[in-house]
Amino acid sequence: MRTKYALLPLIVLTVVAMWAFRPAAKEFGKITLPLGMVEVQLAGSSDWARAKMRQAVFANDKIRTKAKSRAEITLNGGGKIRIAANSELELTEASIKPMQKDFNANLNKGKVWVAAKAAFGEKKNVAIRTPTAVAAIRGTKYRANAGEEESEILVYEGKVDINTPKNLQEMRKKSMEEKQKGFGAPKFKLGPVQKIEAPTQVAGPYEVTLEEWITLVEGMQINLRKDGKFHMFEFDKEADAQDEWVKWNNEQDVK
Repeated sequence: MRTKYALLPLIVLTVVAMWAFRPAAKEFGKITLPLGMVEVQLAGSSDWARAKMRQAVFANDKIRTKAKSRAEITLNGGGKIRIAANSELELTEASIKPMQKDFNANLNKGKVWVAAKAAFGEKKNVAIRTPTAVAAIRGTKYRANAGEEESEILVYEGKVDINTPKNLQEMRKKSMEEKQKGFGAPKFKLGPVQKIEAPTQVAGPYEVTLEEWITLVEGMQINLRKDGKFHMFEFDKEADAQDEWVKWNNEQDVK
């Protein structure tokens, strides 16, 4: 009997530790700057609740901002995602390992700013998916504007891999089919197929359909339509810097 009761504290501690560790593995980050009306919908719920300062958010949660509102998420392990007014971001995946951090989110509407430099020797990927584009950061800084018909991606530092949601689905489907046929276990990996070394412009707007991964470098913008056609060009940095959303994010990055 004494042995049975002596084990109770150990069992309780074990259960508590398991519950404490379980959400941490999928924690996307914390809301560190809720300005105005910022709301969170927890995974599995249909209700929206006002976001709290330092509130932890997890994979499958949604965050939305109303008019004249903004939000900042500090990623688990470092880095920032900021959400503009009238936007909705769905957090889909968070994988945190000592030297490998992967975050995936769907920008259902609106705008986001991503600033997530990787530490020395670390691999960090922050992939934002819009209705018409998938942008995968590789330790850099970019912003995305989501639209049902067309999305925009602008790169400020480093490199960003770009593709379409349709191509991404086909690549994953092919990978699963090969795995089922017994050709090993190919792992899907974000990576460029066609690399653009310097800012260039296509012959004419929306005359080319994006069929594979391309890599955008600093100073480049891509507008990608839902039919897969895109227009890639060097954006005007001076004019862009006057944008109020860009100004605010640059100020936050300096802080």
